[in-house]
Amino acid sequence: MIEVKNLTKKYGDKLAVNDISFKVEKGEILGFLGPNGAGKSTTMNMLTGYISSTSGQVLIDGVDILEDPKKAKSNIGYLPEIPPLYIDMTVDAYLNFMFDLKKCKQPRKKHLEDICELCKISHVRKRLIKNLSKGYRQRVGLAQALLNKPPVIILDEPTVGLDPNQIIEIRTLIKQLGKRHTVILSSHILPEIQAVCDRIIIINKGQVAADGTADEIAKNISNEHKMTLRIEGPTHTKDDKTKIADALRSIDGITYVRADMEREKGIYDYDVETDGKTDVRRAINKLCAEKGWNILMLQLSDMTLEDIFLKITMSEGITASDSSNAPKLEVKVKDGELIASEKTDDNKEKADAETAEETDGSENNGGEE
Repeated sequence: MIEVKNLTKKYGDKLAVNDISFKVEKGEILGFLGPNGAGKSTTMNMLTGYISSTSGQVLIDGVDILEDPKKAKSNIGYLPEIPPLYIDMTVDAYLNFMFDLKKCKQPRKKHLEDICELCKISHVRKRLIKNLSKGYRQRVGLAQALLNKPPVIILDEPTVGLDPNQIIEIRTLIKQLGKRHTVILSSHILPEIQAVCDRIIIINKGQVAADGTADEIAKNISNEHKMTLRIEGPTHTKDDKTKIADALRSIDGITYVRADMEREKGIYDYDVETDGKTDVRRAINKLCAEKGWNILMLQLSDMTLEDIFLKITMSEGITASDSSNAPKLEVKVKDGELIASEKTDDNKEKADAETAEETDGSENNGGEE
């Protein structure tokens, strides 16, 4: 349904998007991720025909968006991060205006009723858009994207400004849309991407750094297999912690053990990594039974989407490109949301200081290797 071939965009000497290619099939929900400055928004603007590419092709249902923009754009419903609303119009007047602008061929009254019901805005149709909350404005923007039932829907931060209940409703709606449309969803909220998307593309420094499901990407960038153990020793002292950690290290297939802080009185967690080839769970169970230790928890902890994103964009695993002119980004994850800022010497010194403080603090939490 969407095919991108060798897409490149330059702004003067600045290479924003560097020769990227990918496909999105019909009925697929694609999550599009990238830190600020990675070229994500530029790519989405080229996909929708909002800006032209320097070179390469974007095909929407086989139609080149530069050669036949009118036909290609008629197949796209687009919700940018800031919805294109005329705030002095009522919701009803705005949707009717967009209905005419898009030359919709659907029965007007029934189609608008269905769209408003789908986006949960039927009760605000007579209100001025400027008097609506940010969340409802976002819904009106989504409604205009769905007019005329386009086969391709591109959503840039669709849940910005919504409350938790509304976010769940929009996620459910996106899943429903994926059954009948091709959907590209861009968001900085990682749980949102993981909750609704069939596939993920991560763009970094203007290139596609990863493409696949979260599990597939994790396997490609890391051979690590991790688990967390909570084990109760006989004396409930730090001596137990040291003995248990040493014993776990002796098991074949275990490559790393770190005794974490005390979680319950005299009971510690242990972060364990394996070689990925050996199932060590039975050996751990046998060891603890022989020693008289109680296993209170064994939890596998595969890489999360946050881990994957940070590993790629911080160049710990996959390096997508080498661009000396690109700004160096400092990327953090806070409450499941990506925060990227351009790194300066002051920021670096501050980050180093924070890291030192965290290291000092961790030594006082009883963690040891």
